[in-house]
Amino acid sequence: MNGGYQPGSSPLHRAPAGPKLCALLVLATAVFLLGSPWWLGGICVAVVAGYGLARVPFRRCLRMFRALLLFALVVFAVQWWLVSLDAAWLVSLRLVAALAAANLFTAVTRVGDLVAAIERAAGPLRRFGLRPERIGLLAGLTVQAVAALSTIAAQVREAAKARGAEHSPIAVAVPFLVRTIRHADELGEALAARGEGDTP
Repeated sequence: MNGGYQPGSSPLHRAPAGPKLCALLVLATAVFLLGSPWWLGGICVAVVAGYGLARVPFRRCLRMFRALLLFALVVFAVQWWLVSLDAAWLVSLRLVAALAAANLFTAVTRVGDLVAAIERAAGPLRRFGLRPERIGLLAGLTVQAVAALSTIAAQVREAAKARGAEHSPIAVAVPFLVRTIRHADELGEALAARGEGDTP
């Protein structure tokens, strides 16, 4: 239930969750406002340096960057074909910077700390009828769901590879969908047991 958190004692791990979330939102906004590949490249380098500062294990970094590079190459090719080479560079760098920063955030932030920070920040919304604990729960479930789906996808791929069917879309897609639906059912049962949704 801790998402993709990687235990550690680096300055990024010790920083409060609220300021880290604000920094992530500012960075995500900046990468989509900047129009210079050089600035975006600099942000990518800074994010990579953040992984070093956080001392995230090399194996996790390699796995994340490999998946991110493959995704960025596909986006780059599509943008180059449909728009232009300049647009392809901008869109790819924006996605790499934003997704790498988001992954770094989950690696150095416990889900519980994130939920608590969001609940504190959403406290004033209670006067408008919103429940901060529900907003915090939604954020926590989102982070946990991303990590859970990533784990399911990796396990399904490994199982397909063991059967020699790693190149079959059906052999990967069907088990992934079945396990995802099962995970959603278990999550729904856990929320129902907790009493979520019983009150208006």
